[in-house]
Amino acid sequence: MKHVTIVGGGPAGLMAAERLSGAGLRVTVHDRMPSLGRKLLMAGRGGLNLTHAEPWDRFQTRYGAAQPRLAPILAVFDREALQAWSAGLGQPTVTGPSDRIFPVAMKASPLLRAWLARLAAQGVTFRTRSTWTGWDGTGALTFASEDGAVSTERPDAVVIAGGGASWPRLGSDGSAAAILSDAGVGVQPFAAANVGVDVPWSAPFLARFAGAPLKGCAFTVGNQRVRGEAVITDSGLEGGAIYALGPALRSALARDGAARLWLDLRPDLKADALAAKILETPAHQSLSNRLRKAASLPPLTVPLLREHLPALPATPAALATALKGVSLAVTGLQPLTRAISSAGGVRWSDLDDDLMLTARPGVFCAGEMLDWEAPTGGYLLQATLATGAAAAQGVLRWLDRPDAPPDAA
Repeated sequence: MKHVTIVGGGPAGLMAAERLSGAGLRVTVHDRMPSLGRKLLMAGRGGLNLTHAEPWDRFQTRYGAAQPRLAPILAVFDREALQAWSAGLGQPTVTGPSDRIFPVAMKASPLLRAWLARLAAQGVTFRTRSTWTGWDGTGALTFASEDGAVSTERPDAVVIAGGGASWPRLGSDGSAAAILSDAGVGVQPFAAANVGVDVPWSAPFLARFAGAPLKGCAFTVGNQRVRGEAVITDSGLEGGAIYALGPALRSALARDGAARLWLDLRPDLKADALAAKILETPAHQSLSNRLRKAASLPPLTVPLLREHLPALPATPAALATALKGVSLAVTGLQPLTRAISSAGGVRWSDLDDDLMLTARPGVFCAGEMLDWEAPTGGYLLQATLATGAAAAQGVLRWLDRPDAPPDAA
């Protein structure tokens, strides 16, 4: 029986293990943490967002520059396949009002328990507290245990699914990609993705509005515009709209050292219509009350304008223009350790269509350690699982080739 070693017990590694063990192969999963799926459990604390119900052609655009490589991979394990898989583990899905798809139970723990039980029933061997350290001089994989003992494996194929670098305390510390980089594999340095941005708020503004939401707004960086929400934090802004603009913000910060984020507080109204509504409100009332009555704008609106304008506009037309284009200075991103996910990883140019390293035949990569990123909303887990399934498919093709070696001992 052919043997496949999988490095990493997160969603990508476990999906590869399921597909390979289901095909009759002997599978061993190594993970450096004491238990498997820790990041999956963390992701499910607020509701495990498995995927998203938007049209599939639009869904695929969420992966930016990686879309051409990820599109055929997503087809290997698409949204419908993911939902059927979850239901098969006793976790049927439900679509929320924002078109995000969750297990009915919402939590990750019931799904993970059922998944690990399925893998165990299929004969998968789990080795926790086992850290991959690379290859020895004979080409065997090397692993270190907590007591410093070193073991080796010489499988017929390998799937490296070591994760990104955004949750080191949960196991995603970027070490697997670093080993590949040291071995000559092209790796794009990891960077924070789906993370908050730094905005220099004044102390008085923060004292009143830290934690306040910005709802129903449009956020723009360069030529990219996103409708959504954000939250004012002590350091700046966080939230889905900010995360979706992450690649553009990161690019601008790398290029210019700063970025400009434009905020449209009433994206559903044109400036002239907004000005007319403001003009209809009694002039003797406070500006905050006029904006609340005219445009349903929250109490933080006027202080927000004062944060970034030398003086408040004097006319309804000028005020409407300002409300449609609040300019915020972004001075940086929050650090990688505070990010939900990471960008960067093994470069696509070093992988063939089956996710096998071109420089190391028989070694496949999957999951967040590949060079892709996506916003929150189900896109991250969908692609992570799909790459695990695609890597397993690649392994099966590799082992089925006419010149495949005999089974490893």
